[in-house]
Amino acid sequence: MTKTAWVFPGQGSQAIGMGTDLADLPEAKAKFDQAETILGWSVLEICQREDDKVSNTLYTQPCLYVVESILADLIMAKGFQPDLVAGHSLGEYVALYTARVFDFATGLKLVKRRTELMSQASEGVMVALLGFDREALETKIQETSGVVLANDNNPGQVVISGAPAAVETVINSVKSKRAVRLNVSGAFHSPLMADAAAEFQPVLDKVEFNSAQAPVLCNVEPTPTTDAEILKQRLTQQITGSVRWREISLRLAEEGVEHVVEIGPDKVLTGLIKRTARSLKLSNVGNLEQLLAFSA
Repeated sequence: MTKTAWVFPGQGSQAIGMGTDLADLPEAKAKFDQAETILGWSVLEICQREDDKVSNTLYTQPCLYVVESILADLIMAKGFQPDLVAGHSLGEYVALYTARVFDFATGLKLVKRRTELMSQASEGVMVALLGFDREALETKIQETSGVVLANDNNPGQVVISGAPAAVETVINSVKSKRAVRLNVSGAFHSPLMADAAAEFQPVLDKVEFNSAQAPVLCNVEPTPTTDAEILKQRLTQQITGSVRWREISLRLAEEGVEHVVEIGPDKVLTGLIKRTARSLKLSNVGNLEQLLAFSA
């Protein structure tokens, strides 16, 4: 049988309207109702608003968690199971839910608090770099205090994060085809998020993790594990740690994965993976039509 991995994005430019075609499915409706009770607002309503409120961090992350979790459940209801799971940043929470490390409500409560803390962050900036000399970039980051490689997405795309002056020093010193400043409130996945991580820790400590039903490749350590305590420790490190997605992509192939299914809006991770591990078959399930057509 084909070895399959499911991956979950932590962002999506097509967030408006996502999940609305699932609303009439009984399984999905129950989850949407449960989410509204926990969040105090309707995911479907936010996703349908034309003012793009869903792009606000406070709403984006819970909406993605809910819609991606519903899609994963619906795929499993068709009789499919992943051999491995991974998620990019926020997507790691969906991966852990899919592997039944915690239940839907527990995961959403964690995401809600994580989102609140991240949206309150006001220090630092993040800049995406495309087309650069990796060795020169890594050397300059090592030489510059206050900046880190936050997202190592693929060989030609990374995100650096840190203090504004330090980030400016790096992007002015290392040539790249393009530098894009991200519209975020703070320097996510960097040591500047230490206060948010410290506030989040007591919330996470109260949650009992189960052993994963499928091995998880975590952002901060892309080696597969099902161990509950290791998974919790790695999630603890995620707010301040780097997202090592390039290494995750390589590891999928090393683990014998042949087919990667991205579950969520757009083709964010598909685009990243195909630059790193070209041998992998890539599929997407982001709406009802793709769900109905899906086959392993």
